[in-house]
Amino acid sequence: MRSTAFVWRWRRNPLRRRTDVIEAWAGVVAVVLMLLVGPAVGWITGSLAHEALQEAVQVQHRHRHLVSATAVRSVSGGSDGTDHESSAGREGYRRVLAHWRGRDGRQHSGLVAVRQAARPGERFPLWTDDRGEVAGRPMDGATAGVHAALAGLGSAAAAAGLLEGVRRLFVWRLVQRRFARWDRAWHRAGHTWGRADAGS
Repeated sequence: MRSTAFVWRWRRNPLRRRTDVIEAWAGVVAVVLMLLVGPAVGWITGSLAHEALQEAVQVQHRHRHLVSATAVRSVSGGSDGTDHESSAGREGYRRVLAHWRGRDGRQHSGLVAVRQAARPGERFPLWTDDRGEVAGRPMDGATAGVHAALAGLGSAAAAAGLLEGVRRLFVWRLVQRRFARWDRAWHRAGHTWGRADAGS
């Protein structure tokens, strides 16, 4: 039905209005812009995001270090804020009090989250920053690539949605003007409706 209406706007016939042709052209222009602008915006956004994320990956790998920590005891209760960027809030993780030696050689201790319960004296790997504080696992290149691709796809979809929104707004304004012309025509016709000499 929609395709029939679209074709009807292009065919020459006495019922076709100028606004019908404009509406059809608006649809064509919107589709062409979606096919050209959408992928371009997605590619640019994805490329910029990929470059920024790869730089973040390099920085994280340069400033985060894997050390060996020793569990002291298990801890139950809420976070005291010492294990930022850790996974303590995720299901399946346990909180333990642990000691570890930072990259600078100093001893550190604090609450950390481990995937499995660690017995006292048991050693486990722990990511720390340059100061020896607990840090999250650094992002890898593959994850950065996935995030960049998602950013590109999202921006391409957003650009296409914006163009479709502009087209719909343009068509809505076109229809409003069409209705206004009809109202004026009916108003003029109302003064002569039913008169024998009005030619109606």
